[in-house]
Amino acid sequence: MNEVILHIHGLTLTPWKLIGLVGTFLFTARWFVQFYATKKFKRVVMPMSFWYLSIAGSVMTLAYFIWGKNDSVGIIQNAFPMFVSAYNVFVHLRHHQPEVVSPGGSEES
Repeated sequence: MNEVILHIHGLTLTPWKLIGLVGTFLFTARWFVQFYATKKFKRVVMPMSFWYLSIAGSVMTLAYFIWGKNDSVGIIQNAFPMFVSAYNVFVHLRHHQPEVVSPGGSEES
């Protein structure tokens, strides 16, 4: 996984670096998702996709720092947000009330 995929103008791309870059992109994309949801609803909103992007980005960057770079600072930096995001998803799924359609409701008109 450390073989060079691409080398342009001093930039070296390896499979691990690609995993780290995609993870960073996903972790950053969550803020654009949150911004869009807040703008759409005209109030501060944290959509579930924010937390899913947080987990996916954290897992990928954590993998990069564990196996690709072996960097303890990066490991600590990504482990905590991953734990918080996973906890928030767990709490949401545990307390999420499924939508119930009642007979004779407005859905049937």
